[in-house]
Amino acid sequence: MPETNRVVQIGTRFIRWGLGLLVFGIFIGFGIIGHYLIGANHDTGEMFMKNVTLWFACPWTLSVYAVQAGSLGMIVIGIMYLVLGRSFPSTEQTGPASLWLCVAGLIAVFLTGYVGYFVVDRIWPAYYYTPVAAGKNTWLIAQALSIALYWLGLLRVSQNVWKITR
Repeated sequence: MPETNRVVQIGTRFIRWGLGLLVFGIFIGFGIIGHYLIGANHDTGEMFMKNVTLWFACPWTLSVYAVQAGSLGMIVIGIMYLVLGRSFPSTEQTGPASLWLCVAGLIAVFLTGYVGYFVVDRIWPAYYYTPVAAGKNTWLIAQALSIALYWLGLLRVSQNVWKITR
């Protein structure tokens, strides 16, 4: 199979995964709406109320928007690969590592930010609403590491584009 077809294949996979994760990201956004309708699990402390703009008053905002934005990025990357695969015949190997890093990063963002909220809340009850630094730091670092996986995928995409276009 010529390399051009391989680049187009990877582009198609980026688009398919990106669309799937976009649908998923919009679906999990209903959790934010539910949170606003039902209210917080715990009493909100004074510190939370002073810093509510940072948190948007819902613990899942960061993970939902990271999945949504990341999935849109994957769609754009896929379209870019389609164009490059048809425009630049290349003999360079462009493996799917970048795709799987991006997919794993966005799924990890959901698991650490959305599901992880409940796990951390069992260990440090009300950590999100009161200043329980250990809980917030654990939860945010887990999300940061997940976003870093996606970022590593983007770095691989940059390397692939460099190889294809030189």
